[in-house]
Amino acid sequence: MQAMLASRQRGLLAPLLCVLLALQGGEGFSLGLPGAGLRTGRAWPAHTGRSPTPAASAPPRSSPLLAPRPAIRGAAGLGGLRMAGNLPSDPPGPRGAITHAARVTVMGGGNFGLCLATVLASNKIPVTILVRRQEVADILNKEHKHPNYLNGMELPKLIYATADGSEAFLDATYILHAVPTQYSREFLRNVAEHIPPTTSIICVSKGIESGTLSLMKDILVEETGTMRELAFLSGPSFAKEIAAGLATAVTVASASERLCDETVELFANSNFKVFTSSDVMGVEIGGAVKNVIAIAAGMCEGLGLGTNAMSALVTRGCLEMTMVAKAVGGKRSTLMGLSGVGDTFGTCFGPLSRNRQLGYRLGKGEKLDDILGGSTEVAEGYATSLSLVDYIDNKLPDSFRKDLKFPILYGVAGILKGEITPQDGMEALMVLPIRSEVFDADMWPAET
Repeated sequence: MQAMLASRQRGLLAPLLCVLLALQGGEGFSLGLPGAGLRTGRAWPAHTGRSPTPAASAPPRSSPLLAPRPAIRGAAGLGGLRMAGNLPSDPPGPRGAITHAARVTVMGGGNFGLCLATVLASNKIPVTILVRRQEVADILNKEHKHPNYLNGMELPKLIYATADGSEAFLDATYILHAVPTQYSREFLRNVAEHIPPTTSIICVSKGIESGTLSLMKDILVEETGTMRELAFLSGPSFAKEIAAGLATAVTVASASERLCDETVELFANSNFKVFTSSDVMGVEIGGAVKNVIAIAAGMCEGLGLGTNAMSALVTRGCLEMTMVAKAVGGKRSTLMGLSGVGDTFGTCFGPLSRNRQLGYRLGKGEKLDDILGGSTEVAEGYATSLSLVDYIDNKLPDSFRKDLKFPILYGVAGILKGEITPQDGMEALMVLPIRSEVFDADMWPAET
């Protein structure tokens, strides 16, 4: 009798557990929970749609890629938990999306490429990092730390580095692009001949390319072809905190639901949460514009204007960001999420933000050339700010006095061009005409 009651209680609790777990996930119930699945050891059909690894291709003898290749199924080698249940006959869900041995090549050995490599390696996924100089690769492979980035933090031994493009992509099943936007096109052209034609690329670079006004989705298609799936990962994510294992939540957006699920499975663990979206444009615009708002927030602090002023400026900046995204097809709801206001809050108020620091030093009276010349890390917001006003002028619908609709974005660009001082720019915001707080409510079409 007691056994029957216990069985019945488990049957009643199971649907509730599925719902509670699903509520922790993102769009499409991509849970991102370590060990969430119940399928272990089942041989699912081989993954399709990836470029086959040439039989003759082999990593160098010193590479950790020679280690045995178990069929990795998510962060813990497990299958998926789906709303339909966990019956053995179910196909893999989000936590069982990867049905092949995952191996990732990271393009870019800076802070962010390194920290995401540590997340992948902590999930038992072998990683190859493509760096510019072989001497850096040798240090990474021998000492398991970077001489310049992440403060010499020790990196997992599953990370292997090389400066040889022909070696880096030998058996990659996914590629992570972490090269700053302004340098991405040249980098991709230099390695394009080595990149497999159909291997998916997950991009973490943010910004608008100077001159072309291209987003990363455009650059990747133009330089690597149209035969591959692309995903874009964004959100409040400082590299040093990720590498230290502190809790982080981000969004991945792709036109491919499958690639979203696979990205969740690659990265998600108890410290790194991944939500999914189909709004690539919204995620890209949010990731670019938030850096410009952060420069404005830094200037506000550097000028000593107080918390009230900074809070108002960041809030109005988020409205301008949403207006830009809506005008080019992004969703307002995306900008209200992690890749929009979430990333903006982190960048504007976080002490690790390079863009905020740039603005702060400008507000304190330092010269722009001195700030840029003395920095070893790229503040993407500088180039993006200058490109953004051209993007608004050329890509958004015609409108009278766009500078009045986007006073913060145009104001930051004017300061960086040397047309006005930070003090003048902040004062100009306070004398704008009074109007409805959300004056753009009827400006753009409703979301579908």
